[in-house]
Amino acid sequence: MKKPEVLIVGAGIAGPALAYWLSRNGYRPTVIEHARQLRSGGSAIVVKGPAVPVAERMGVLPQLRGLATRNRSLTLLDSEGRRILQLPLTSDGAPTVEVTRADLSEVLHRSAQSEAEFVFDDTVIALDQDGRGVDVTFRRSAPRRFDLVVGADGMHSTVRRLVFGPERQFASDLGLYGATVPLAPDAIEDASEMTMLTVPNRMLVVHPSRTTPLAIFTFRAAGPVPHGRKNIALHKQIVADAYADVRWRAPELVAAFLDHPAPFFDPLTTVRVPSWSRGRVVLLGDAAAATALLGDGSSMAMAGAYALAEELAAHPGDHARAFAAYESRLRREVGPRQRRVGLLSRLMVPRTPQGLAVRNAAARAVGYRNRIAPREAANR
Repeated sequence: MKKPEVLIVGAGIAGPALAYWLSRNGYRPTVIEHARQLRSGGSAIVVKGPAVPVAERMGVLPQLRGLATRNRSLTLLDSEGRRILQLPLTSDGAPTVEVTRADLSEVLHRSAQSEAEFVFDDTVIALDQDGRGVDVTFRRSAPRRFDLVVGADGMHSTVRRLVFGPERQFASDLGLYGATVPLAPDAIEDASEMTMLTVPNRMLVVHPSRTTPLAIFTFRAAGPVPHGRKNIALHKQIVADAYADVRWRAPELVAAFLDHPAPFFDPLTTVRVPSWSRGRVVLLGDAAAATALLGDGSSMAMAGAYALAEELAAHPGDHARAFAAYESRLRREVGPRQRRVGLLSRLMVPRTPQGLAVRNAAARAVGYRNRIAPREAANR
C-alpha cells in the first residue's frame, strides 16, 4: 500500500521533529527549506516541559545534554553596570536543557534525514488543494502532489499566507523589538554567567551560549518603526538610536551589531490563528501560535510535532479528525502562555523607573526563595 506523502515546509525545529515521527507512523515526509542549509549560530533556547519526554522518546536527550550551553546563572545589573543580584538558572536533576537553536535543529535533522527527503534552497509559491490532495508549485523544483501539507515555516509563514491569509490578520506586535549579534569568544569573562542590564524601555543581555557569546537587545522604540524585514541598514540605525544613552557595555555591543553584515532583528510578535487547519493543510509551531518572550517556542514546536504525528496515526485516512484533535491538544498548552505574554513583556522590559524597581524586587524575592529552598530540603 502506498504511503501517504506529506510536505513539511520549514526545516527549523518543528519540521524535522515532525518528519521523524511521521516516518515512524507510516508516512513519507518531504521537508523543504528556503535557506541553503541549516541555520548556524542562533540564540539559546530551553528544551523543557512537554518537549523533554518527546526528546527522550526520540533518543536525542543525551545528545542535547552534551551540547548544553555553559550558562548557569543570571546576574542583574543597574544602569551603571553594577551588580544587583545573581540568580541560579539550573539545579541538580532539573528536567530541562538549554542549547542553541542551531544545535537543536542539527540534532533533529540528523534524527530524521535517513527517513525523510530534505530539499534546501527552495520554497513553496502556490498551493492548490482538492478533496484528494494538494498540488504544490515550488520556486525551483518541479511541481508535485502531496496528500497533506504542513506549514512549519515559522512566524512569517509562507504556507499561512498562501492558505489562510496575510500575516497582518494573525500577528500582534507587543511593541517590543528583538535584535541579536554574535560576539567574539573573549567578549565574556565568565562562561557560566548571563548578564542583564535593564533601563526603562530597554534591556541588554550578554549570553555566554556554548561556543559563541551573544548580545541580545530587547527594547521599545521611541516611535513607530517602519516595516522592512530585509532593510539591514534601517535595523542597525534603530538599535543604535535605542541604546544611544545606555551605559555599561552598550556602546561596544551596539558597535558589534553595526559591524555585523547580517544581524538578527525582528518585532516581537504573537501569532493567533482562529483555526490551524484548512482542508489538507495544517499549521505547526510558530506558524500556528507564536508566543514571543516566553522562550518555549522550540519546546512547543517539538511537542506539537509529536502530537500531530500521533493524531494522524490514530485517525488513519481521516486528516480532518486528526487535525482537530491535534489542535485541541496544543491549544491547551499555548493558550495560557499567550494570555501571559502581555504581562511578561511589561515585567521584562518595564516602561518606568518605578516598574523597574518592582521587577527588581520580584527578582530579589525569587532569589531569596531559591536560596531558602535547598536548605529546607536538606533539613527534611
